[in-house]
Amino acid sequence: MIMLSVFLHVVLCRGEAGKMSKVMVAMSGGVDSSVAALLLNEQGYDCFGATMRLFADVCSPDDESVDDARDAAMQIGIPFQVYDFTDAFSLHVINNFTNAYMNGKTPNPCIDCNRHIKFGCFYDAAGEYGADFVATGHYARIVCENGRYLLKKGADRSKDQSYVLYTLTQEKLARTLFPLGGLTKPDVRGIALDNGFGNAGKSESQDICFIPDGDYAGFLERSADFALAPGSFVDVDGNIVGEHKGLHRYTIGQRRGLGISAGESLYVVSVDPESNTVTVGNRDSVFSRALQARDINLIAVDRIDAPLRVSAKIRYRQTEQPATVRQLDDDLLHVEFDEPQRAITKGQAVVLYDGDIVVGGGTIC
Repeated sequence: MIMLSVFLHVVLCRGEAGKMSKVMVAMSGGVDSSVAALLLNEQGYDCFGATMRLFADVCSPDDESVDDARDAAMQIGIPFQVYDFTDAFSLHVINNFTNAYMNGKTPNPCIDCNRHIKFGCFYDAAGEYGADFVATGHYARIVCENGRYLLKKGADRSKDQSYVLYTLTQEKLARTLFPLGGLTKPDVRGIALDNGFGNAGKSESQDICFIPDGDYAGFLERSADFALAPGSFVDVDGNIVGEHKGLHRYTIGQRRGLGISAGESLYVVSVDPESNTVTVGNRDSVFSRALQARDINLIAVDRIDAPLRVSAKIRYRQTEQPATVRQLDDDLLHVEFDEPQRAITKGQAVVLYDGDIVVGGGTIC
């Protein structure tokens, strides 16, 4: 019964495409991608496992994760290969991360990785291999309604990853499989245990993969070609109230680590790279009701021609909030929330939902 529900979206969107269609499965060495490959293989897909080498100093073809992926592929009985995307990852993910911080923004590198690597380089490599589909272990679903592909939240809401997948286009949704979309995490671990996978109990990575110690500031200071210069803290009236240690150390809404003596708690309100200043204020100062977003991608519709009621989230772990969205031009959305939101941050993504359907999203500007 689980197997039938997992692949219902394939039947709805692609008819009998699953019969011996070639699929390149992104295998990270974790339990999710291993089970994804197993499920697809058992459904009759012609599967090929592949791991992406992204940065030589942390992830090489000889490290534990690649070994785990290779072992899972061998156990399933499918071919396996490692693809080297280190240059593309450096250009599109690490450089974007660094540049965003240097410009007073707080990026989400997982979204860039999905856009440029998993559904960019990997997608292209799958085409060169002759694959009909790519597949990953993301917890999200793809359905087709009236000839349009829709991205929906995963059945396990605690693991739903639709937020970081909003950049998927119609073309890529048509060639993508998410075998875990109808499962919960306990379901997946249970399947792994039942099939004797060595990674069944493997813990999940919680940090940005290229900064495993979580020290973003240290990473930027070691790798950036920018002057990470100290500057002034100013209050909302422009008065200097202290000295900061470099813009890269601060993000909107931050309270800890400011080192400012004041009669009340202060929070980062804005970061200005032109003046090299960080504006601070009281808690109320970090709430706002509206934002604009560029670099947009709409999935459920081609264009938003009239004000549209949605629920929206401005960070991965946030619960969606009621809002109205207007499309101001081909690449500009205006989102107004019913209630003020805390720490709307440039560089993060706003993703719009209609129930469990992803309408689209963009980068907050």
